[in-house]
Amino acid sequence: DGGDFVATCSYIVRPRGPLRWLDPGAFGTLGVGGGFALGAKLVRPNSQVWIIWGDGSCGYSLLEFDTYTRHKIPVIALVGNDASWTQIEREQVPMFQSDVACALDYIHYEKSAEGLGGYGLEITSPKDDIMATLKEAQEQNARGKSVLINALIGKTNFREGSLSV
Repeated sequence: DGGDFVATCSYIVRPRGPLRWLDPGAFGTLGVGGGFALGAKLVRPNSQVWIIWGDGSCGYSLLEFDTYTRHKIPVIALVGNDASWTQIEREQVPMFQSDVACALDYIHYEKSAEGLGGYGLEITSPKDDIMATLKEAQEQNARGKSVLINALIGKTNFREGSLSV
């Protein structure tokens, strides 16, 4: 659920079968991730369900961690946190010479998830043991906890020239 981070992930994440990737679509329907994950986990309760969020879109449905906790519906969320509406900024700055309303802060989304009964993890550097963090998330999830991994990332021009609708 999100723009740049999710679109970039779609190049490398390989769903394990049909109907295993729920995408917000080309029109940027931000905020569907929390509900999509809830529905996916209810339909496939024995599957490990992941939400891939950009930091902007995370703000739209992060409160679903309350739902996951109350109803014991464990999911894993990965937030690509670049402190920006990057997909918008990429077109806005060249067009208007301004990044107004594109900058966000590096928010501790993992702490918000903890406040809603989830388990929070943070990746702050490529030097962090990323595989150990992912494994810890999976272990906590197997114990019935919803987990949010807040990955602080930098900006890239990887998607330069891509169309945003």
